Amino acid sequence: MWKTFYIKPNEIGILYHRSDFKKILSPGTYTYFGRHWNLKTYDLNQAEAKIENLELLLVTHSAELSDKLLIVRTNFNQTALVRYGQNWISIAPNQLRAFWRGFIEVESHIFNLDESLELPAEFVEQVRGITLNGLKKFQVTEYEIGLLYVQNNFVRPLEQGEYAFWVVNKDVAVRTLSRIVPNPDFPLEDVLIEKHPEFVQTYCQIVQLESNQVAIIRYLGKVISILPPTSRKLFWQGVEVEIIDISSEAKLPPNLVAELLAGSKEVLLLSHNSLHIREVPSQHLGLLYINQEFQAQLQPGTHAWWVFGRSFQTEVFDLRLQSIEVSGQDILSKDKVPLRLNLTAGFRIQDALRAKNGLSNVSDFLYKELQFALRAAVGEKTLDALLEDKGVIDQSVAEYIRAKTADYGIEVDSVGVKDIILPGEIKTILSKVVEAEKAAQANVVRRREETAATRSMLNTAKVMEDNPVALRLKELEVLERIAEKIDHIQVNGSLDSILTELIQINRQ
Repeated sequence: MWKTFYIKPNEIGILYHRSDFKKILSPGTYTYFGRHWNLKTYDLNQAEAKIENLELLLVTHSAELSDKLLIVRTNFNQTALVRYGQNWISIAPNQLRAFWRGFIEVESHIFNLDESLELPAEFVEQVRGITLNGLKKFQVTEYEIGLLYVQNNFVRPLEQGEYAFWVVNKDVAVRTLSRIVPNPDFPLEDVLIEKHPEFVQTYCQIVQLESNQVAIIRYLGKVISILPPTSRKLFWQGVEVEIIDISSEAKLPPNLVAELLAGSKEVLLLSHNSLHIREVPSQHLGLLYINQEFQAQLQPGTHAWWVFGRSFQTEVFDLRLQSIEVSGQDILSKDKVPLRLNLTAGFRIQDALRAKNGLSNVSDFLYKELQFALRAAVGEKTLDALLEDKGVIDQSVAEYIRAKTADYGIEVDSVGVKDIILPGEIKTILSKVVEAEKAAQANVVRRREETAATRSMLNTAKVMEDNPVALRLKELEVLERIAEKIDHIQVNGSLDSILTELIQINRQ
């Protein structure tokens, strides 16, 4: 019994008798006698040869298989890259793989993971854009530095370029830091400083401060960081470091105050946690306390101190004339009349230190003392006395409050009662009294005017009696008044006859 097998041009076959390997057959037609022959074909377009019992066949027929196959075997510490045509595949440790030779160009490369996890640069370029199992790729740009970590342990820095690392049995990570940011967040700075001084020396500048020092870090002339005492931090090389001793003097000089407080918002935010800042306006005075002890008076301007190791307290006092209102005070007069009064006072702080040391709150103190003085002054006077002379309240309150404030460096400039508000029924009574007084005054004035008018008329009559010309002028004046009230007058005869007839009528 004959069996014929046909192998296509793009195939290769392995001939078995029963289950025993016999040979590898190239494309063509083959005839064998017997029924136990068996042929298994493989498509050469698929470069990898997935042959059953490959391990056993390599032991018994190594020479014949090696002539037709590229055998790739990796140990526990090895990986491999296989290129067939334009394609690449990766092979993990402890693998046995076979690839057909001849039909498609095929080559393999073994890598020892104990020597390096990094894929050589020539292979990185060839596998660019290809995803391979067990291989992790990283890109570091020209403005970055990469930090290579294996199993979370720093290994070395990576400059600009493309990198690939085997991650089949170890975790590999690259943390990129921007080189254009002079103070990036270095991971585990203390570990880098202690364990990797060569990296720090090559790439970084370390700033380490004592307990009495602060540091201002500048880059390209701009403040980028303020470090407190006993701190330690890494920066890229190229920064400017100014270390300041604050053991004897914590106050900042004017040029540094201007730089830190009058600059950008970013610089002001950096200064916020490091400085005690106090702005003293014009016509004001500030008091400085360090560790609860008075230190100095502060003139108008901006002042700043390093806060480290000290406690600061500053208070600003207005030296201008100020006013205080004591409103709605309900007080009984001496004759038990309820009154509501509003008082205002003007004061000026002459000695801010005495006021601060003697009083917890200047305004509260003045308000209470003015209340007491106002109640005492009103309670000693009757309503009539108060209404007759309101200035007596002002004088009494002023004398009292000036005596009280003299010891605290406060000058009271003026005190005055603005309003005295009476109850409704008292207002009604006073209105009637005033109305009666004004009515009586009006009667007196009216009688006085009537007497004067009568006396004037009598004097006029005596003049006319002794002087006919004056009488004639008076007659003409009367006629003029009459004429003003008449629209039309018809005169018959002379003006003299008219006047004579009028005079006769008056005499009748």
